[in-house]
Amino acid sequence: MTTRFNPPTGWPQFGRAFNHGIVEPEGRTLRMTGQVAWDGQGNLIGEHNCEAQIRQCFDNVEYILRAVGGKFEDMVSLTIYFLNADDLPAIQKVRAEKLAPEIAPASILIQTPGLVMPELLVELIPVAVIPYDRFHEPKW
Repeated sequence: MTTRFNPPTGWPQFGRAFNHGIVEPEGRTLRMTGQVAWDGQGNLIGEHNCEAQIRQCFDNVEYILRAVGGKFEDMVSLTIYFLNADDLPAIQKVRAEKLAPEIAPASILIQTPGLVMPELLVELIPVAVIPYDRFHEPKW
């Protein structure tokens, strides 16, 4: 079982979906490549719309997790790269919808001047640990 904690000496979460500390359970570690707002055909979802893009990013993460028996609650770490500070409310909103505080990973937000293509506004890099009893190899 994953242990998530926030020591009383840590700063408050301010309603955001993250935990200060994560003790990983036994299981298979899943490291994902950075997930951007491309769909399965390589089409950009949400041009000029960070909220639509981060939703697609989370959808992509969910597809990868499900492929090996994982769930959002299995994420132990999440790095989010984003371009524009004005997009933080949209990023926080979608992250809170997808990750309740009790299952939220340790997290970092990094503002960057650019991603691999100029139309991309946000990128997620998650790490998950899938418990042995749910893990299965991808089937394709």
